[in-house]
Amino acid sequence: MKNRSKVEDELRPEYNLRELLKGRVRGKYAKRYRAGTNLVLLEPDVARAFTDERAVNEALRLVIRLTNTRRARKSKRVATTS
Repeated sequence: MKNRSKVEDELRPEYNLRELLKGRVRGKYAKRYRAGTNLVLLEPDVARAFTDERAVNEALRLVIRLTNTRRARKSKRVATTS
């Protein structure tokens, strides 16, 4: 049996938790929730390189800008040599 901390129960006595949860399905909206998020798990070595989510987003935006710049230059070169 798990050890439970002695936390004060905040549920009012007139509410029956078993009755409130009756007929509920665990994870019913999980698929819908995941569809609206872009949550990814970073490998440990990658995660160590960033202090927080803001740093990750800044790095990814830089990669996007560099990629777009490179593509623009490449397509410009192709257009001038054609």
